[in-house]
Amino acid sequence: MSGGALAGRHLFVFGAGYTASRAALRAHAAGARVSATTRDPLRAADLVAQGVGVHLFDTSRPPSADRLRHWLDGVTDLLVSVPPDPTAPPEAACPVLAALAGAGLDLGAPRWIGYLSSSAVYGDCGGAWIDETRPPAPISADARGRVGAEIGWRAVAVRQGAALDILRIAGIYGPGPRNALAQMRSGRAQALVKPGQVFNRIHAEDVAGAILAAMTHPQGERLTNLSDDLPAAPTEVLDHAAQLLGLPPPPRVAFDPAALPPGVAAFWAENRRLRNDRLRALPGFALAFPTYREGLAAILDAEKAATEMADAL
Repeated sequence: MSGGALAGRHLFVFGAGYTASRAALRAHAAGARVSATTRDPLRAADLVAQGVGVHLFDTSRPPSADRLRHWLDGVTDLLVSVPPDPTAPPEAACPVLAALAGAGLDLGAPRWIGYLSSSAVYGDCGGAWIDETRPPAPISADARGRVGAEIGWRAVAVRQGAALDILRIAGIYGPGPRNALAQMRSGRAQALVKPGQVFNRIHAEDVAGAILAAMTHPQGERLTNLSDDLPAAPTEVLDHAAQLLGLPPPPRVAFDPAALPPGVAAFWAENRRLRNDRLRALPGFALAFPTYREGLAAILDAEKAATEMADAL
């Protein structure tokens, strides 16, 4: 595209998954040339069909120096959504940084770098409201890796003189299987009851919108929580999904960490409420789905519209 807010820029997305692929398409629609990596053949085909250049990046088999150099030639902006390696030192916790270092390559002089981190870096906060001034206290191996990757990308941004956005993202939901509507339809949903427990969440399209806003308005180093306005208990979200679908509420099950897989029990051991003032102040950004209620309603409406269209064909 020749016009648009991002005309003349070339965004490279490492890890165009469920959310980053949405950001890639938004950047392309805003006029940027976009290249991306993915391991999903279906997503690759979809991105190519919409004008995105696609490459294979396997963290277990990093590309050669020549291939990386070719990929990054002319790149002005970088978005990184590849999960960290929790066993690596901070400067190599991000597999992208490790691949660049292993190939002896520098990024040149990117205008903007975006790193998709996780709100899990804060650890357990006892259900308190927190903002970006809260020091990280990661508990899980993945969260420790995220902190290490943040440190690594900060060093790169300082060295290269690039603007850096570190986006600490809450639980992502959106169309497809990643929402409470799909859970209720499965017939297997259970509402774990743990008094005082809440989780933070954000719609995938709002994450993509925040990424685009940050890229369009680069500003030194920014640290931003990506979460909607309403931390809520899972029971509330499932009950609302059931109501939208005309289904009975899911059965209540008392929380018992011993009865849960270790990863699930660890997830439930962390409780915090994320403030999103910085997100709301991001230039050019507004939450399309301020709470799960608007988000689930939009997903359901889109599903109904798609069904009606299919029936009409």
